[in-house]
Amino acid sequence: MLVHISLLIIGLVLLIKGADWLVKGASVLAKKYNISDLAIGLTIVAFGTSAPELIVNIIASAKAYPDIVFGNIIGSNNFNLFVILGLTGIITPIAVQSSTVWKEIPLSLIAVIVLFILATNYVVSETFILSRIDGVVLFALFAGFLFYVYKQLKNDTTDSELNTISMSGIKIWSFILLGLTGLVIGGKLLVDNAVDLATILGVSEKIIGLTIVAAGTSMPELATSIVAAIKKNNDIAVGNIIGSNIFNLFFILSVSSFVKPLNYNIKFNTDLIILAAGTIFLFVAMFTGQKKKLDRWEAALLLVFYIAYTIYFISKG
Repeated sequence: MLVHISLLIIGLVLLIKGADWLVKGASVLAKKYNISDLAIGLTIVAFGTSAPELIVNIIASAKAYPDIVFGNIIGSNNFNLFVILGLTGIITPIAVQSSTVWKEIPLSLIAVIVLFILATNYVVSETFILSRIDGVVLFALFAGFLFYVYKQLKNDTTDSELNTISMSGIKIWSFILLGLTGLVIGGKLLVDNAVDLATILGVSEKIIGLTIVAAGTSMPELATSIVAAIKKNNDIAVGNIIGSNIFNLFFILSVSSFVKPLNYNIKFNTDLIILAAGTIFLFVAMFTGQKKKLDRWEAALLLVFYIAYTIYFISKG
């Protein structure tokens, strides 16, 4: 078992470093072509911090581990919302832009509802599967989200310290290739050893996916948001989380279903309900206490709830 734990940790490290290298190389490359900081943040950084989830899910889909696929995404989104926003909000109250309050947060709630309808085929039948057709629907919604982001970027002309970074083409592509390599190897190590540990410990893939895999693949978002909170960059702190959650549900699950249709375990419904409730709480929090701000006490409630729920569902097996 120690070997599996060691390989799982190595996989997590490779995932985190791979995402870091990919973001660093891609960001400097984008700057060379005068792409704005906001565009980089909403596209390259969002993709980079969600890249571990993407790679893990592609591998898990190919190996037919649907509980790992759904557990990773739903668990990561809950971890992002309750733990990462909770911690960053405790560090400093997070001010949120009007567009995030009225557009991105509601869209992330809509994404949860759409996944529930598609995965349970609530309107069509009683079979529980995320098919390739469902994947097309999710991908189409993701394309719509990208179009919305594109419209938001039209008037953005912000400059960044990245403009001062000088890096050769070879070095840029080395970072990108090393990042992708780290993600692929790390993802395979994480999935294989997480499944092996679940078997050895006699726990379900669902629990492993919702805890170890989900928390591990969310480390890039955690690091990004905490650093942003310390630097008082509220837009990155909250935008990183909401954007990643939308990215995970619309894009990563669509790609996962393209690899192989995924049987959906209805036991995930509880976790989806919690994700929806947490998103609604975040929306309501924008109108309580200080307006358009996640106050420390509200952030603490998010974190405490997650800890209590995690202890409860692990104890229930």
